[in-house]
Amino acid sequence: PLSPLQPPGLPLAPCRSFSNNKIQVELDESSGVAMMKFKSPPVNSLSLEFLTEFSISLEKLENDRACRGVILTSAVPKIFSSGLDITEMCGKSVEHYAEFWRAVQELWLRLYGSNMVTVAAVNGSSPAGGCLVALSCDYRIMAENPKFSIGLNEAQLGIVAPFWFKDTFVNTVGHRIAERSLQLGSLHPAPEALKLGLVDELVPEEKLMEKAAAVMAQWLALPDHARQLTKSMMRKAVLDRLVAHREEDLKNFITFVSKESIQKSLRMYMEMLKKKK
Repeated sequence: PLSPLQPPGLPLAPCRSFSNNKIQVELDESSGVAMMKFKSPPVNSLSLEFLTEFSISLEKLENDRACRGVILTSAVPKIFSSGLDITEMCGKSVEHYAEFWRAVQELWLRLYGSNMVTVAAVNGSSPAGGCLVALSCDYRIMAENPKFSIGLNEAQLGIVAPFWFKDTFVNTVGHRIAERSLQLGSLHPAPEALKLGLVDELVPEEKLMEKAAAVMAQWLALPDHARQLTKSMMRKAVLDRLVAHREEDLKNFITFVSKESIQKSLRMYMEMLKKKK
């Protein structure tokens, strides 16, 4: 059957793609579903460039009448996203920290508040900011591999997840699980992540995209306006809290990240990563 957006007598709507350096986007106009793939090897870290492209891609899809839903996944094996790019937070100017943090805020406000149905197909590990991206979606499917883990592990690096990371986490798993997990900076292997409700289901890796498409179809079977208003009702208070305190949150980040003790923690963490390689 032709899609309702498709005028009769015309060939079926093609797949449109627009790719940036770090994010590949394909929109299937017949289903109204876009696929967003992170391709910023080695680990899809959220650099300033990545965050900017991500927000622009989301905005383009949000403004496209043909697009109703987006599936987020990784084009890099074994990793969904390793989270915020530490090099953006190490030994840079105050102006750079400000620009970087605004881009992080912007991404979350857009993704958490999106009118589209957002499904995360988590096909690899997803620590810290990577976990936030998945948490910000409507539904999370993770590859059934105990080697893949997900969580807000900021505490392990000697840094603290901002209040809106915490709010998003609490809204997903509840207060007690979030409190314990955040304090310990836990990374949960996929089976445990499912048990805690951090992800909604696990499927074998080769079935991940098929499952994401099926879940998307289920969510898109509802009238958009009813679903969008419900989503807004559920998420508005948390989004509004960052909007109201955006400058204060920015100042807190800059003050925090500029501290010599924090810079030292980050440098040690980077050294440790280099040794791991």
